Amino acid sequence: MASRCAWPGGALPGDPCKQVPSEPDWIQEVKHDGYRMVIRENDRVRLLSRNGTDWTKRYPWIAEAALKKRQKHFVIDGEAVILGVDGVSEFNGLHSRKHEHEVQLYASDILAIDGDDLRDLPLHLRKTNLERLLARRPDRITVAPFEHGEIGPELFRAACRMGLEDLVSKHRDRPYRGGRQKHWIKVKNRRHPAMDREL
Repeated sequence: MASRCAWPGGALPGDPCKQVPSEPDWIQEVKHDGYRMVIRENDRVRLLSRNGTDWTKRYPWIAEAALKKRQKHFVIDGEAVILGVDGVSEFNGLHSRKHEHEVQLYASDILAIDGDDLRDLPLHLRKTNLERLLARRPDRITVAPFEHGEIGPELFRAACRMGLEDLVSKHRDRPYRGGRQKHWIKVKNRRHPAMDREL
């Protein structure tokens, strides 16, 4: 099991120590430093930020990639990122808007497809549906990498060594619900620049 506080130096004020789950019924996702984004496609594609702002015109390449999918109706949850040559996301490049032609979407969940609401399905089944949708993935939309179970603490340490933002652990059998959830555990890399932005 991971230590009580996940990174040397303890917890920040107001942020309790968290432990990366190491049980087999958890899915571990490395969090990249970008913008949370939902692709919603009906008659047209829309890229919506967490607060509902339409960013379709800002990232037209992601929208174009979504239009190439055979399925015409789906809702994907993911993170818009710019990746450096080392595979680490570059938030400053994303925020500057100078490299928008390099932005891609790491898809982490699928909420609906072809008229079916998938939010009540357990996460591992939603992941299966997402992988099927993106099996012949178009450029700029990729299934976000994830691992199962016991590897969590080790994966978190590796993510910190690589300079990644944090690790999100999600219970494999839970449905999708908006907002903060007990079955989602985010453990932050306290040496990542994102911590300074939050402060």
